[in-house]
Amino acid sequence: MTTTVDLVPGLITTRDAIAGTFGCGTFQGIEPADKAGKVFVFSDPSAGEEYGYTFDGHAEDDEFGPLYLYTGAGANGDQKPSGRNGSLLTHVEKNRELHLFVAHGRVPGGGAMLQRYIGEMVLDPIKPYDVRRGPGRDGVMRNVLVFRFRPAAGSTPAWTEADRVPAAAKTAIEITDPAVSVSVPTPVVLPQQSGAKVKATEQHTTAETVADIPAARRKVLRREGELVNAFTAHLEAAGHKTHSFQITIKGEPAALTPDLYDATDHALYEAKGQTTRANIRMAIGQLADYRRHIPNGSSLRVAVLLPSEPSDDLRDLLGKENVELVYQTEDGFAGWPLAYNQP
Repeated sequence: MTTTVDLVPGLITTRDAIAGTFGCGTFQGIEPADKAGKVFVFSDPSAGEEYGYTFDGHAEDDEFGPLYLYTGAGANGDQKPSGRNGSLLTHVEKNRELHLFVAHGRVPGGGAMLQRYIGEMVLDPIKPYDVRRGPGRDGVMRNVLVFRFRPAAGSTPAWTEADRVPAAAKTAIEITDPAVSVSVPTPVVLPQQSGAKVKATEQHTTAETVADIPAARRKVLRREGELVNAFTAHLEAAGHKTHSFQITIKGEPAALTPDLYDATDHALYEAKGQTTRANIRMAIGQLADYRRHIPNGSSLRVAVLLPSEPSDDLRDLLGKENVELVYQTEDGFAGWPLAYNQP
């Protein structure tokens, strides 16, 4: 008997039925279906809970709209942006639609897991994934790739309140790699089955979804990532050790993730892609929030990292709030080394 699955958001089906229709595998969380021009993603938050973390779920909307987080492939050791994870990063380049399912109980009287179809997604072209810390199947802490999905243009996701990222069970802090800029491959036009498409890239590598990420804001976020990368390289060339933090708060979903921590100077940096009052005020608030959770916070120095010199009044604002200033110049970074060293 031929199996046919019509991909309508809210559909409840099985992986065998999906495989029978589209020719993908049935065992992995990320299953490419090459001939069908699709990649199927199966999210099961309970799987992460077994190991003590849950990153999967519908996250809080940001300025670009809805967002779904998905933990990548790899049971033990650091997850890599290759293999099945790479099939997510290249789904636009390879002209493949991305379809998201979540576990939905089991078939009555049987053992097969039911799958609820959320809808067609597009990997966030500005920040395709975050690096988080979590235990592997072997109990050893490792880097986990948490992919960031946006609903494809024309798609209405069928998620429910139960699909929200669950709140953290405890407050904790983990050391992570610095926040780095990650680029997705140069895009092509997506298939039109559900109205999803991608515009031509502005230049180099970063794609743009049709409606969710305005071009101006895209430039700012890319500049911010490049700024962090450049300053991290600057610090490491000077012999400084750098990393960042993953801060989870009991009762709250997701995590706080500062841009960069200089362990050599015990200094925390928050980067902004524009030297504007709104951005600087936001950075001051973020740093005030983060520093409460950083070990030895009373002696922690905090600084805003900017792409250019701000106005005199904004410099005065930073000084009044005891926030130091570092900004990029043609020759490097003004304001660094920081004015004084901790005892």
